[in-house]
Amino acid sequence: MPTQRLVTKTAVDVVEGCDHAAISLVHRHGKVTTVAPTHEVAVQVDAIQYETGQGPCVDSIAEHEVYLSDDLAVDSRWPRFSRRAAEETGVRSILTFRLFVDDGTLGALNLYSRSVGAFDHQAREVGALLAAHAAIAMDAAQAHLHAAQLDEALLSNRRIGIAMGILMVTRHLTEDQAFALLKQASQYLNVKLRNVAGAIIEAGELPSSRARPGPARSGTEPGSG
Repeated sequence: MPTQRLVTKTAVDVVEGCDHAAISLVHRHGKVTTVAPTHEVAVQVDAIQYETGQGPCVDSIAEHEVYLSDDLAVDSRWPRFSRRAAEETGVRSILTFRLFVDDGTLGALNLYSRSVGAFDHQAREVGALLAAHAAIAMDAAQAHLHAAQLDEALLSNRRIGIAMGILMVTRHLTEDQAFALLKQASQYLNVKLRNVAGAIIEAGELPSSRARPGPARSGTEPGSG
């Protein structure tokens, strides 16, 4: 998503000491994934956190706090994560901010540095401000995407309903039979249901006899009796 990429790029540009950035995004059912990383190193660090189940971004999401590690190599708060991350990725400092809105936590903004003690007080203030704006922007982007998907779904359902009506009239089918025929055509042609519906609306019938699925196992099509 462009909004997420803009957030992580801006973090590297404006937060002093930040070499890499990424967002740990919380999905439905609690799954967390890394999005918009500015470098593969960020992906590697996050993967170790998810694998071990511990680390600053994991705690930031769970405990709703800001976490700072000035030196992963000696940080004892996350024993399964810290030293391993330092040795395998070269990252020494991490600064994480929870991304949240009134409805809940969206994830965490994770900032990484190859230097020890990379993030001073000013860096933390700038990062906190960026995280606050990022959460608002991401929430708005998700709302816009959801609205667009809902509009598309409503349009698809409407077209499918019209196509079913055409089949019910032209073939004297019940509603269930018309929908079953639509699904058969979709599977036979390997075309999405809404596209089959669109073709029926344009032609007033299934696109062509050649495109129709074979007869039902009973030897007759629904409603042919």
